[in-house]
Amino acid sequence: MVFGEDALESLEGMKGRRALVVTDKTIRGLGFVDTVIKHLKKAGMETKVFDEVEPEPSIENVMKGVEIAREFSPDWFVGLGGGSCMDAAKAMWVLYERPDLRIHDITPMTELGLRKKARLACIPTTSGTGSDATWAAVITDKQESFKMELSSRELVADLSVVDPKLTLKMPPQLTAATGMDALTHAIEAYVCQWRNDFSDAMAIKAIQLVFKYLPRAYENGEDVEARERMHIAATMAGMAFSNSQVASTHAMGHAFGAVFHIPHGRAVGLFLPYVMEYSSKVVMNRFAEIAEAVGIKAKTGEEATKRLIECIKDMRKKLKEPLSVKEMGISEEDYEARLDELVTKSCQSACTFVNPRVPGEEDYRRLFLYAFEGKEVDF
Repeated sequence: MVFGEDALESLEGMKGRRALVVTDKTIRGLGFVDTVIKHLKKAGMETKVFDEVEPEPSIENVMKGVEIAREFSPDWFVGLGGGSCMDAAKAMWVLYERPDLRIHDITPMTELGLRKKARLACIPTTSGTGSDATWAAVITDKQESFKMELSSRELVADLSVVDPKLTLKMPPQLTAATGMDALTHAIEAYVCQWRNDFSDAMAIKAIQLVFKYLPRAYENGEDVEARERMHIAATMAGMAFSNSQVASTHAMGHAFGAVFHIPHGRAVGLFLPYVMEYSSKVVMNRFAEIAEAVGIKAKTGEEATKRLIECIKDMRKKLKEPLSVKEMGISEEDYEARLDELVTKSCQSACTFVNPRVPGEEDYRRLFLYAFEGKEVDF
């Protein structure tokens, strides 16, 4: 892992013959692809670019990239962009190395046997997903309107390049949404059932950094210090949940994002306060510890938890992020028509079972309804 200004120069030390850069057209248009290729060429590598990654990449999108990889025969995949680009690169890499597998076979129980043909480098250009530090990839099954939560310990990148210069051109709302994604990763890592001392350390530091620097990065995208700290926070949050897990906020966010085509960061950020209110019944002490870490003063754990959740809601207001589903312009009729589907998909998510308080169908239904109205969770 290489971080800090000019971290991209570390690419010049990579050993290999061919690198396939997996990215999207926006990233290419910003000139980042040219910069990366320049460094790869100094490493003596031939390069090819697949710049067709979709937002929330689909199985079909991944398979298109796999065909390019099979023709080019790279020994490095370079995921350059936000979480979509890095996740797509991970999935392409697996299916390139293992043409005998289906994408659904990427699970913690499957021995993939990677790195016989190629290795993986990840270069994030947003400060949110932490995919450069995780063993997960989220790929959309369009036919089922379902986000597949693919994971394997073998998916951790060989090289992660965390260069804040790549985030300076992020517009404010992308900064806000991806920053809320990082915060959600860190909070869920800290309170979920698989939490541990190692994930706690990464999570609590990431939370502190987001609270301090996300508003600054949003207000002034050229604030280099804020950008660097947010970039580090996102990677640390990814490391945190890779060593514990994310929970029901992600279960709901994945379901909602797949059904209504809402960007991931915005979706999970929306549901975070509601799931915190729901989970506080059993992990109030953990939320109180977070509150203390970010400087919230309170006399009781209950007071600390309420103030923490209110601070997050206030932050979302300042970031101009919606506080309810209704604010997103989704009609009550359309929402209720897909409610059963949202509940079912949330229940099917592996994230559900590690939530501190495990919701069943009825609790998920109520959480989705409360989130539509922006109502405080009281059950």
